[in-house]
Amino acid sequence: MRNPFALPSMPPWVERPTPLGRATKGLALAIICVLVLYPFVLAIGTSLAPADELIKHGGWVLVPDRPTLEAYRVLLSGGVVTRAAMVTVGITVCGTAISMVATIMLAYGLSRSGSAGSKPIVLMILGTFLFTPGIIPGYLMVKQLGLLDTYGALILPVALNAFNVIVVRQFFMNVPGELLDAARMDGAGDLTILRRVILPLSKAVIAVVGLFYAVGYWNAFFNAMLYVQSDKYPLQMILRSYIIEAGQMNGGDLGLAKLPPDQAIKMAVLVIAVGPIICVYPFLQKYFVKGVLTGAIKG
Repeated sequence: MRNPFALPSMPPWVERPTPLGRATKGLALAIICVLVLYPFVLAIGTSLAPADELIKHGGWVLVPDRPTLEAYRVLLSGGVVTRAAMVTVGITVCGTAISMVATIMLAYGLSRSGSAGSKPIVLMILGTFLFTPGIIPGYLMVKQLGLLDTYGALILPVALNAFNVIVVRQFFMNVPGELLDAARMDGAGDLTILRRVILPLSKAVIAVVGLFYAVGYWNAFFNAMLYVQSDKYPLQMILRSYIIEAGQMNGGDLGLAKLPPDQAIKMAVLVIAVGPIICVYPFLQKYFVKGVLTGAIKG
């Protein structure tokens, strides 16, 4: 007979895992880490390998015996890759700053009750999830605005992201109204409230949205392919062109008479293109879950 005073058993996902369960999870996590890290380590190892090792191992080297930075020295000594890297850094910094200012200002205005036209504007923003402009209308708009073959064409058409606006708006709506009322009683205006009350409480969502924008600008290549000429290409466009052309880039493209092995150059460009974002992400990872979930679920 069942004891009526016995405590109910906990669900399986709440109970303390068994030693076998912990070992299985650890093994699965280790396998996943190896599968994720192996391509990056292989790309770095190949970029550091000299020509004879690449020939010996069929073009791929995991850990070179005699690592060399020749490929990186060649790429960063001048020419198209250096120029493209500078373009990408400039677009990422300026574009992220513009996008963050626009997103924060719009989200704050839409988060305040009683704002004129807030509901129609929110509906319009939500409508962009369902109806997106095509390539031809986007190209015609950029052309009419006189942005063709300018750096503005790489920033302004994507300066505002609807998803990021909604996330930041929901986060701002969760700020206690008592704090805003107290600030208004002290004579603070909207800009002062936003700068001294809202933003200090929203560091998590600001960091996450800023990371989203920075990654988007850093990895973008499609708008560059449509709107600008080759002298304004960002780094990702150079990487795409080089990979598609299967190593047909010559020393003249890089401003050099002699190149290291093609595979080393290709992997070095890949590392330069993805390395900075990978290095920045761990510093913002702690804000990621808090910022997205709090901004997207509550409200």
